[in-house]
Amino acid sequence: MRALLRHLDVDLVPVSFPATSRARTLVADAAWYPLLRGGRVDLVHCPTFRGPFRPKVPLVVTVHDLAVLRRPEWFNRWTRAYSRIAVPRVVRAATHVIAVSEFTRGEIVDLLGVPEARITVVANAVEEVFTADGPHAAGDYVLAVGTLEPRKNLARIAAAVDGELRVVGARGWGGVEAPPNVTWLGDVSDAELAALYRGARCLVYASLYEGFGIPVAEALACGCAVVTSAGSAMAEIAGEDAVYVDPADVGSISAGVERASDPAARPPPRRIAEWPAVAARTRAVYDEVVG
Repeated sequence: MRALLRHLDVDLVPVSFPATSRARTLVADAAWYPLLRGGRVDLVHCPTFRGPFRPKVPLVVTVHDLAVLRRPEWFNRWTRAYSRIAVPRVVRAATHVIAVSEFTRGEIVDLLGVPEARITVVANAVEEVFTADGPHAAGDYVLAVGTLEPRKNLARIAAAVDGELRVVGARGWGGVEAPPNVTWLGDVSDAELAALYRGARCLVYASLYEGFGIPVAEALACGCAVVTSAGSAMAEIAGEDAVYVDPADVGSISAGVERASDPAARPPPRRIAEWPAVAARTRAVYDEVVG
């Protein structure tokens, strides 16, 4: 979000009410969002699907994925129960919706009934630090990146990797722990993560559901080989520059890692999108909304 703000050619009035607890989430939705009125602003842009149910000014909402609606069993009882109420109301209340991929646009239409004409796809870019130039982490390892949560499929990935698997990602939910046979690094800086991409045999991102797949975009920018899930949003991101596997099949993931570990399979570095272009497409949505 910070990178987008640096490139947006608009006058911005940042506002926030961090929903750091269930109580603050309820306060934000019931009392704080309704106070956002016109006068100082022409529109409100919520960069996630948390926002006002009844906006007082034109509302733009960015949707990254709808996993909580498509697969609620992956989330805790509070998140799935509250999201079933809040997410549809916010997204349907939006004057216009930004989806980060065609896959996510399809989910918004299918699950929430939002007309395609009200949805614009604006792909994510990645930070400038993710480039093929720079330090390489030492060692012979495969890399996995993602919060420890059910859909990241870490147990199958760990079972599929022969050799060291380094895992970057914060502790999450759903009782998911780092398997004992992996090197769990927790959260790392972007510079450290970029070095890990450059040094890895490949990134394995065999997630069960994603709306975009930021680690895939970061890895490709660093020239890192990618193993990822077939039949998902990642095909939009990686195109021919990835090895696609069945994320439910350990054998398929293992075979994908073997293929991607061949140095000849390493793709040339490329960026999915650049922040100036992302900002320009976002600004075009604003212009359409305010007329």
